[in-house]
Amino acid sequence: MSMAMFIRSVIDREGPISFARFMELALYQPELGYYSSGRCAIGRDGDYFTSVSVGPLFGRMMAAQFGEIWEKLGQPSEFTIVEQGAHHGEFAHDLLEELRASAPKLFAEVSYRIVEPFSVLRQRQRKTLEAFAEQTSWVSSIEELDPFYGVHFSNELLDAMPVHLLVCEGGLWRERFVTTSSEGFAFVEGPVGNERLHARLGKIPSLPNERYETEVNLMALDWIAALAPKLRQGIIIAADYGFTRAEFYAANRTTGTLQSRAAHRALPSPFTNPGKSDLTAHVEWSSLAEQAEEGGLTSIAFTDQHHFLTGLLARFPALAAGSAQESRALQTLLHPEHLGMKFQFLALTRNFSKGSSLAACTYAGEARRKLGLD
Repeated sequence: MSMAMFIRSVIDREGPISFARFMELALYQPELGYYSSGRCAIGRDGDYFTSVSVGPLFGRMMAAQFGEIWEKLGQPSEFTIVEQGAHHGEFAHDLLEELRASAPKLFAEVSYRIVEPFSVLRQRQRKTLEAFAEQTSWVSSIEELDPFYGVHFSNELLDAMPVHLLVCEGGLWRERFVTTSSEGFAFVEGPVGNERLHARLGKIPSLPNERYETEVNLMALDWIAALAPKLRQGIIIAADYGFTRAEFYAANRTTGTLQSRAAHRALPSPFTNPGKSDLTAHVEWSSLAEQAEEGGLTSIAFTDQHHFLTGLLARFPALAAGSAQESRALQTLLHPEHLGMKFQFLALTRNFSKGSSLAACTYAGEARRKLGLD
């Protein structure tokens, strides 16, 4: 059965479904989903490109930052690095290899835990990380994760979380649902019946009377609410592409940020090849940080990748001393026209008074002001 046939069977049985449900099925249905089936391909020959795709340098740079976090925490013997959205384990491999080579004392203490619900991806990660079997372990969900001291890191995790689609016209908000049609799938509009979704409407700035489409990501809020109490001491670093609330809901962003992509190209519809293409929406960072602070975390940095990594280079200049290939990789990671301005980093801490003095925070500016929370 194809993914399209599976979703049609769900709609035939249940009636129109929210786009969040459609997106969840298309990406994460265990046997047929784009990510869960292992069909997702990253890199030059895949569907999209990430900082990890550039090569080992990104992992090396983050290893330097994680090492500094360990130092500022007092070099604890219990230090856990949690990664979520690890794909095939390349970032974990690059980082652990760097720690083994340049920080053997930390390497001897570190426990690397991957949150991965899908068995096909776990198998690929285990293969990639065979050399680090003693350091690595897996859990299926944040809920299964033991409270930890250390770092939680994610790279392009949040943009793939299912979003609800909303439309405002004449001052009235309605939700966009998915139904079947003779051509496959189609949108229908209905009242905003989800109470949590309805409550989020109060966070959206006033908009013009003409038609305005946007997204709300409730799953991202649930994610940080579940993760926050797991961090006993340390830092959560989320890297992704998105906007602050004011930018995300700007009056001129009338068609939202939702995209469907394959082979590095935007597809004409989110209904094109479900299960074989990526669905993604930009992160609304302000609400994520707000939810994190409600869970007792502190927002210490919000900046683009260029400034985040430049701070690391300023404190660890040896990271820039490499081969011609690494120099090209560094340019790709930093350059505003490549990845430097595409991605942002949000850093959140608990019981970590020295967090704001981390290298990556050097040029980050004041997080709450930049997020529009002050």
